[in-house]
Parts: sequence; C-alpha cells; structure tokens
Amino acid sequence: MSTAEDAVRLLARVPVFETLGSDDLARVAAVAVPRRFAANQIIFREGDASDTCYIVRSGHARAVREHADGRTITLAHFGPGDFFGELAMFDSERRSATLESLDALEAVAITGDDMRRLLREHPDISMKLVMALGRRLREANERLSRQSFQTVQSRVATVLSQLVSRARDEAPSVNGNEDDILLVITQSDIAQLAGSSRESASRFLAVLERAGVITQGRGKITVHDPSALQRYVY
Repeated sequence: MSTAEDAVRLLARVPVFETLGSDDLARVAAVAVPRRFAANQIIFREGDASDTCYIVRSGHARAVREHADGRTITLAHFGPGDFFGELAMFDSERRSATLESLDALEAVAITGDDMRRLLREHPDISMKLVMALGRRLREANERLSRQSFQTVQSRVATVLSQLVSRARDEAPSVNGNEDDILLVITQSDIAQLAGSSRESASRFLAVLERAGVITQGRGKITVHDPSALQRYVY
C-alpha cells in the first residue's frame, strides 16, 4: 500500500474527517506530513503558537494543563486514529494545553495554512468539518453533564469503559486473552479524566482489583472483565 493510501485510511478513522468522501480525504492526505516522537516527549506546550494539527497513527499522548501552583491536570488521552491540535485549522491562537507522548508516537501533521487553503478551495470540506466538530462538542457537553450527576465510582467506571473501547480498536487482546485489555494510563490520569480526586479513584480501582475486574501496574491497567465495569455505571 502506498504512503498516500495509508494516509487516506488513517484520515478516514478520524472523527473530524469521517464524513469526507475518498476524493476529499485524498486532498487532505496530500498535505499530511509523517512525524515521530519518542516516549515522554513534549509535542507542543501550552502557550505555543498554534500552527499544526496532528493525527495519531500509533502510540499514545495526553493533553495536560498546568496551574500556577504547579499542579498538572490531564484533559484527554489520545490513541491511534485520534486527532489533536485541530483548532490550528481555523485560527492562530496560542495552544490551550500541553501535549506529550506517553510512548513512542507516530502521527501525521497538517499545518494550519495547508488546511485553511483546502477549506478555501473546497467549501464542501468546510461544511463537513463544522458538522463533525459540532458533533464532538455535543459529545463533550453530554460527558460533562453525565459527570455532574454520577458518583465517583460511576465516573471512573465510565472512563475505563471508554478507554477499553478505544484500546479494543488498537489491539484486541493481551497475551492471547481476548478478554484482557491493556490500558496505558496512570491512576492520576484516570482520576482527572473522571473529575475526581486521585485518592477516591484509587480506592475504587482497588475495589475493582479485589473483584478481579482489573490488575494494576506501573503506568498501566489490565482490564480482565470489561463487561463487569457496566455494573458500576449508573
């Protein structure tokens, strides 16, 4: 398969581009540039100029924000097929968060100038992107609404379930076990994604571990019984 065909297949997996037809995807792929990052490498920092968006081919990254008191809050995790830095497509505002790789990361990069040129030349792409971004915003609002009414246990279980769904698309099993799903994430990141304290999330993760639902390791969690997580979501 050619590099161009590979880029088209990758773009088709990205929610922002999933509504585009093959011709439109080919136009976007033509300006996409391969990029590689080592584990724990800063891709861009909060406050940097916003001039490039990225699509993950393999590996994982996270978005974080730093408070003046030194605390760091994880906003989101990204894996294969995910898209970040997309606001660079529309303006040149400063980055709103820091992006760092969690392991070796391969991505394709599209500069804001290239993307804006495509949008000017092909207005139909603009409409499709606006619709896809609107859907992402609605999903984010729904997630925030659910978190407002869920308990800590329910929020943590929901985050784990979402991470499991994403991980299944990346690698179906761990050590040949179709039920085991490996998540590359820390307790602290899970807590922040769930909108809870680390202590509260840690206590619930310990409950799940005693129940045999998960096994915890350094910077990773193996989910043995994904369906059991739904018993804690309400």
